[in-house]
Amino acid sequence: MLVTLKYGRRLREVDIPENADVTVLGPASVPIVENVVEALEEALDHPVGSPPFVNLIRSLAPRRVAIAVPDETRPTPMQTILPLVLKRLYGAALELECTKVTVLVGGGLHPPTDSANLEDFIPAAVALGCRVVAHDALNARMVDFGSTSRGTPIRINAEFAEADLRIVIGQIDPHQFVGFTGGSKGAAIGLASAETIEHNHSLFLDPLSRVGRLKGNPVREDMNEIGRILRSHYAVNVVLDGNKEVVRFFAGDPEAVLFAGADVSADLYGVRVSEKFDIVIASCGGHPKDITLYQAQKGLNLASQALKAGGKILLLAACPQGVGDDVYFDYVSRFQTAQEVLEDFRRLGFKMGAHKAFLFARTLDSFDVALASDLDAETLAKCHLRAVEPAAVVREWVDAFGGRPRVAVIPNANTTFFIEEPA
Repeated sequence: MLVTLKYGRRLREVDIPENADVTVLGPASVPIVENVVEALEEALDHPVGSPPFVNLIRSLAPRRVAIAVPDETRPTPMQTILPLVLKRLYGAALELECTKVTVLVGGGLHPPTDSANLEDFIPAAVALGCRVVAHDALNARMVDFGSTSRGTPIRINAEFAEADLRIVIGQIDPHQFVGFTGGSKGAAIGLASAETIEHNHSLFLDPLSRVGRLKGNPVREDMNEIGRILRSHYAVNVVLDGNKEVVRFFAGDPEAVLFAGADVSADLYGVRVSEKFDIVIASCGGHPKDITLYQAQKGLNLASQALKAGGKILLLAACPQGVGDDVYFDYVSRFQTAQEVLEDFRRLGFKMGAHKAFLFARTLDSFDVALASDLDAETLAKCHLRAVEPAAVVREWVDAFGGRPRVAVIPNANTTFFIEEPA
């Protein structure tokens, strides 16, 4: 059986031997939005948990506006959303100067987007005269809002925190320990300081911090609390299907938007399985989900949850921008085995970047992992990952199984999650 999977900006084929029992575990097939502008207009006119966008703008009469947007690692259709939001903003706040509107590209602790990539990501024709700035979690001026009830220090980019109107644009996707992205996350984490992000993400070790869960999830609830304390006024979120087509827009109160959008995202990406598989072949879902190895880890983790203990998993991840995080790479390179990573991380405690090595190591400690990537084999080996040719390793695994293995193909591994049900 020949399967075609997304790999970076292109496709890659994997030939699975005929003596394997193959099941494709992909997102549900749902209608996509035919007219995205009309759908976004409708969401802005009928928000959840908030007055219509125009009414909110007029009530606040803002002199300074800040808009948090994700960086290029998220496939949010920014060139559709941002111009319409700005036109609504300028139309309702007639005295607002466009130079007093700042779009903050927030990637949390990702390296700040450089000037050339900023222009590609948000061209002048999309920005409509407003300033576009890349957030720098290590060097940006911050405003201190105290701490959450879980002890997370709240320090947020001052240009966002000091604005009269604070808007968050983003995407609602399943996330391996946040539960779902979206809501206030684009500001609460995307525009936060290193210590805010690190303390919030340290809560991922709690077993309730898992994909598909919002209520009771410590990471997500802490994030929501940051958003409430920060008082993000408005969120505009989108749910995309596996082909990055718009399924639904949501606008309004950030938490109300999150919960409404998470229901749609769960129906789209939550897959029920009654029996786990012997072999998993997974694609992150293509660009930008596999833009770096750091991002591709999410696909490995989620895909492994469909795999039997000791099973084998092949991940396809192009990683055109390399490893993606120097802290992660420097940390993981210190060790000879995944077990050593696990022991050291548990001994020393949480550290951003190193946490990604820990997440990789948990999977590597439980399964036989192989990676098809544009990264060189030496770099992957330093990350304790084995570089392979896809068809060859799948054939090897199937031939060595000694029977008819159950093989799962997961085309959108970074977002697909699994709900176990009785056989």
